[in-house]
Amino acid sequence: MLLDEKIEIGNKKEVKKKLDLDDVLTDELGQLGKYQLVTMLLATFPVVLAAMATSEYIFTTARIPTRCLIPQCDGENPQYAPEWVLNSIPGTSTSSFDNCERYQNSSLASGGAGQCPKEWFDSTHTEPCEEYVYQNTLSIVYDFGLACQEWKRSQIGSYRTVGSMLMLPITGYISDRWGRRVALIINTFNTGCLGLVRSFVNSYEWILVTGVLEAAVGGAAFMSCYILVTELAGPQSRVIAGATMSTIYALGQVTLGLVAWGVPDWRPLTQIIYAPHLLIIMYFWIISESVRWLMSKGRYEESEAILKKVAKMNNKSLSDKSLQALRDTAEAEKLKEKPNEPWLPIQVIRSPIMLLRCTVIPIVWITNVLVYHGLIINSVNLSGNRYLNYIYVALVEIPGFWTAILLLDRIGRKPVLIGGFWLCAGCQFAFAFIPSGYNGLSLTFYLVGKYAISTVVTSVYVYTTELYPTRYRHSLFAFTSMVGRLGAVVSPLTPAMALTIWEHFPSVLFGSFALLSGLLLFLTPETLGIKLPDTMEEAEQSSSQTRK
Repeated sequence: MLLDEKIEIGNKKEVKKKLDLDDVLTDELGQLGKYQLVTMLLATFPVVLAAMATSEYIFTTARIPTRCLIPQCDGENPQYAPEWVLNSIPGTSTSSFDNCERYQNSSLASGGAGQCPKEWFDSTHTEPCEEYVYQNTLSIVYDFGLACQEWKRSQIGSYRTVGSMLMLPITGYISDRWGRRVALIINTFNTGCLGLVRSFVNSYEWILVTGVLEAAVGGAAFMSCYILVTELAGPQSRVIAGATMSTIYALGQVTLGLVAWGVPDWRPLTQIIYAPHLLIIMYFWIISESVRWLMSKGRYEESEAILKKVAKMNNKSLSDKSLQALRDTAEAEKLKEKPNEPWLPIQVIRSPIMLLRCTVIPIVWITNVLVYHGLIINSVNLSGNRYLNYIYVALVEIPGFWTAILLLDRIGRKPVLIGGFWLCAGCQFAFAFIPSGYNGLSLTFYLVGKYAISTVVTSVYVYTTELYPTRYRHSLFAFTSMVGRLGAVVSPLTPAMALTIWEHFPSVLFGSFALLSGLLLFLTPETLGIKLPDTMEEAEQSSSQTRK
């Protein structure tokens, strides 16, 4: 849309057309042409790696079934479930017995391996295990002796998110200061280095340290990639671009499930996941910087060179008049915002509209992250094959992403977000209170809940991008994501909550947060059809814009 604006040039005032990048993409270059599709294809590699790195701890720290070691009964190489196990350990069958307690001894007799009569134990009293027998040796739980230490095991995932919660603003600063491409490469490379280091450590404490450092210096790779892609798409294609990124992320999770199934031992699995991250260095030469970011920094020659490349690859023509209009607009915006610009938090505080958004949207992100990650983390504890369960829960995300595509541009961002949150909430409450024995129905509600929160995942990225201005988009996005990481801190602890508080406590927690977030979204504006705002003023004006 072209607007008349008076721009002072030298001592003369003349009327020129204000043109922005969305206009050029829509009218001349194409909103989602070959160049944008190639960029998405290049983004597949780091996004898949980011998905695998984010969730690998689900398998590398997986719970291992255990039982107490019975010294007078177990031999040198004890079996996990010998025939006599119910004589010494509470349980209902040789496949279902207590993992953490044993009957007290009533006899000091020892018959050697394979001999363990019931009469040797007092079945009316139990005591905690002193030593353990593990069903397998595949996860960190075995190497670092974490049997029956569910909170300690779960904290590995929580500690990893603390680093990203604290350091995401720095990544946002790097992205807004040196570019989206630089932030993407630094995050991905750092993740690979620290993941490989973790595969060789020999203490629980170093597992925590390397996890925190990895998240701190590499946890924003997907966000960097997402912004790089969506800033190049036209206004009517940003939803498709965003959903495509989310779909690739889901396929990365599926890839993780398949790789973990094929290589279940945690050390080689970690090495296979993280070694390819180091190849990201090549992206300095094979992927372009965000044109929108270059223009916001006054780097016109570089942005024009990329726009000409876009036009050539998309088989379109880019007029010199449009290039000059873009330059004039960028220069005018730069001059308008340059004098005595306050610190970003001060600008937000001074703007009631932006302050409300920076309050509501982080809460929405907390819910989004908590429920999304919580459901996939708990999927490996459902009955059946843990790898297949994980893959199913990851795959059901994809229909959710594309449902968002079908609806976001038809009914708006807010109805999709609110509807997704409330459908998820209903499914979580239903899953919690369905009577035992209805396993098929319970699984159905679980998957529908994951489908619903997946529509929110795609929608909230698009919605957040449209609420924040280009000049500060990554910094505000990083702040929102940082606060949202509170949900990622809590979600790995939910399996421990299920064991120690109540089996269905996580589901009630997820449902309650989803219900609240749906209500809070009534306080924010609809962004369907608006131009992607470049300045604070444009972002504020979006509250009063009507749908196109």
